[in-house]
Amino acid sequence: MAEPKLRSVERWVAGQATQDGAGVRLTRVLTQDLQQRLDPFLMLDAFGSDDPDDYIAGFPDHPHRGFETITYMIAGRMRHRDSRGHEGLLENGGVQWMTAGRGLTHSEMPEQEEGVMEGFQLWLNLPSQLKLCDPGYQDFQPEQIPRVHVGGVSVRVIAGQCQEVTGPIARAETQPLFLDLQFEASSVFVQALAATHNAFVYVYRGQLDVASSQGLQTIDAQRMGILHNDGDVLEVHGQAGTRAIVLAGQPLHEPIAQYGPFVMNTRQELMQAVDDFRAGRMA
Repeated sequence: MAEPKLRSVERWVAGQATQDGAGVRLTRVLTQDLQQRLDPFLMLDAFGSDDPDDYIAGFPDHPHRGFETITYMIAGRMRHRDSRGHEGLLENGGVQWMTAGRGLTHSEMPEQEEGVMEGFQLWLNLPSQLKLCDPGYQDFQPEQIPRVHVGGVSVRVIAGQCQEVTGPIARAETQPLFLDLQFEASSVFVQALAATHNAFVYVYRGQLDVASSQGLQTIDAQRMGILHNDGDVLEVHGQAGTRAIVLAGQPLHEPIAQYGPFVMNTRQELMQAVDDFRAGRMA
């Protein structure tokens, strides 16, 4: 059996400050130019503020087609409603998984007028044969997200597996891994990663060091480290208070065509999506 090989950092990425929805301020960590490199992931937004003006307008009704959204709320309250009749309240530590499939419209609106709102939204691509599947929605309360302790690190397993603990989100075609690491003491955390999977780490508190054959490579707060596809083990070192998310997935190796909230494989499919939305076929 081959010896495990450490994954190293290929490059560091600073997110782009932007606004979305009705003016929600956020950081776009995974941008459109990285979609092929980080296939099957299409976008990652990080939001976090204690100023209501940054989030209070929320995300009124808007459409999606061709992919899945995974929203992870660290702090705050957000209400989801969609054209399929699904409704759910996302609270501290909760996760929402929505499959847009052939299309729906939805809204995500804050249910608070003050305090901190913080979390992430991840866009996960669907393979071509599932892009027009039936839409679906699930939400998971905090107690439904398993937590495992690895040394001085508390790990919330949102998708994939850590220490034989499996998260509630699964998609066979992309095999997503989504872990939230919280360092409670100075510790080392090790996670197996399939060598074929694209992976990255985003640090949102403190600082994290990635072990590689060249030594430790530091990822600072509000930075993403894209991992080389050069190994099958991630080893990170952190101090108490550090928090980071780890994401990995099986690439689809398919063309990506995006126009705003629609992600298909061809321009023709995008034009059909726009026509369907304008004709009310996603309501």
